[in-house]
Amino acid sequence: MVAQEEFNKNIENNVKETIETYGLLAHNEKVAVALSGGKDSILTLHMLNKFKEEYNLDLVAITIDEGISGYRNEGVEAARKNAEEIGVKLIEKSFLDEFNFKLDDIFSFYKSACIPCGVFRRYLLNKTAYEVGACKIATGHNLDDEIQSFLMTFARADFRRFSKFGPKLNTIHEKLIPRIKPLWNVPEKDVGTWAVLNDIDVHFAECPYSHMSARSKIKGFLNKIESERKGTKANILRSFDQTFQFEKKPATLYECKKCGEPSSMDVCKACEMLEEIGGYLGD
Repeated sequence: MVAQEEFNKNIENNVKETIETYGLLAHNEKVAVALSGGKDSILTLHMLNKFKEEYNLDLVAITIDEGISGYRNEGVEAARKNAEEIGVKLIEKSFLDEFNFKLDDIFSFYKSACIPCGVFRRYLLNKTAYEVGACKIATGHNLDDEIQSFLMTFARADFRRFSKFGPKLNTIHEKLIPRIKPLWNVPEKDVGTWAVLNDIDVHFAECPYSHMSARSKIKGFLNKIESERKGTKANILRSFDQTFQFEKKPATLYECKKCGEPSSMDVCKACEMLEEIGGYLGD
């Protein structure tokens, strides 16, 4: 029990230090938690609930059902259970209700299912958070997620995306809700340990489409290096933080001519893909 309490306190202190160091929270804010039902998003919800009184936060959770047969239902149930136990309102959205298709219907149109999934999930999260008046969206990105994204961006030479990294993304458009990452400095294995030690109801299963992504390969590569040289992941994160903290240049955003959502182009990626998918489906 003492070991469990000490571990929990270390996690809490880690998150608190990130919040204070990078100014993730301010008093009297409404914060929307992107709650998938997985271990990372549920730990984020529990941690923000711990600081709810200190910052006088108004918490709300948003769950997106992408439409993945045999997988997503368990995550949604875990999200519902945790939100109910903590007393946080849960807003549920789905690809089917919003776009009239499931991810299972359209994933084959793309090299990886993660491409349309990411675009439409971010679109719905931002749109919903804006509609409920949230000041920020808290995501469950952990240390491992962040360095995987860094390396993927390097591999693609997509330097525009560097402005999207870091524990806090500031307002660059009035309709684009800023993102915060309270678990930015928490290793993925610690998140899993927290869920098991505290018997938290989380959805541990990996997405059946994850094997299609470059991220899964980079994740395996990093885990191998970490097993041989402990501390490598933390060193990579510190290196990126120092290298790019002065190089971030936020993109100029406009409003999509079709849907009115924030976009770096005349037509946002979601609307562009909806038109493509309509052609594939014969709509």
